[in-house]
Parts: sequence; structure tokens; C-alpha cells
Amino acid sequence: MSPPTKTQPSGRTAAETAASIVWFEVPADNVERARKFYGELFGWKIEKFPGPMEYWHIDTGGGDDTPDGGLLKRQNPGQQGITSYISVASVDQFVAKVQKLGGKVCMPKTAVPQMGYFAICQDTENNTFALWEIDKGAS
Repeated sequence: MSPPTKTQPSGRTAAETAASIVWFEVPADNVERARKFYGELFGWKIEKFPGPMEYWHIDTGGGDDTPDGGLLKRQNPGQQGITSYISVASVDQFVAKVQKLGGKVCMPKTAVPQMGYFAICQDTENNTFALWEIDKGAS
């Protein structure tokens, strides 16, 4: 899925404050069990996003400057961990930097209509993270 737009404490959008974590995704083998665990552990409110895909919004209860997240069915058992979405000015520019620094692109730049673009990458230590670019014109 993708992060919604949040406003930074200074009034700037997440795109204007590059390199901030703006969203995270938690994969689960059993979504109901994970909802119960995180809800009871941290008091997070976890509700299904509208639409055909089984994707749950995690409301962490923090202010606009703290990230919320998503909960989804694990796609790759044993390989898929929590993914942090990091706001950047340009997914294309940062994908190039990831590759130049020895990282990998696992999923190329992908549009989330009317929200922005993301790419899933892997660092030199095989950790997965996502780049997020806000663009209301994405299609």
C-alpha cells in the first residue's frame, strides 16, 4: 500500500522533509492475531482500509509527525519483515543512489494513484525498505 500524506511539525509536507520515516508495513501470517497483539500491546487502533485488498491501517495514536502504518497478509513466508517507508524528493534519484551504493531495487517505482510513488529496495545487509515520493498527480 502506501503512506497517507502527513504534515510535519513545521507545516511542511513529508516530501519537503526528505529522509523521514513516514509509514511502515507489518506483514503477518495471521492478520487477526497480529491485530490483537499490536492493539493490546501498544493500544494501536487497527481498522481495514476500504477496497478489495485486505490491508489494515495502523493508527499509532501519535501526532502528525509520527508515522502510522499498515498491516497486511505476509506474501513471502520467512523472508518478509517490517518495511519502513522513507520520504524522498524523487524516487528515481534515490533508486539510482541505492544502486550506486551497492543496494538493490526489489520492486521498481510504482504509482499509488493520486498519492505518490514508491519503490521497494534492499540495503547492502539485505534489509528491505521503501522510498516514498508524494505526488498527487500519480497515476
